[in-house]
Amino acid sequence: MPEPDRIIRLKTVLSRTGLSRSTIYRKIAEGTFPRQIKISVHGAGWHESDISRWITDPVSWRPQSEFDMSH
Repeated sequence: MPEPDRIIRLKTVLSRTGLSRSTIYRKIAEGTFPRQIKISVHGAGWHESDISRWITDPVSWRPQSEFDMSH
């Protein structure tokens, strides 16, 4: 059984990517960084697999199509 895809918060994303908070949100707006998902009324996070995929190839990263998404 595959390990479930964890949700990671901004602090972890910042440390794993080395990007600043403003750069992350700018890249989200440009469509070149994974979008966060809402996990509570005031909280959001990212699928760890999306961040890992971005880290592997940040230059050519694009969102997966709805048909390719496994989460």
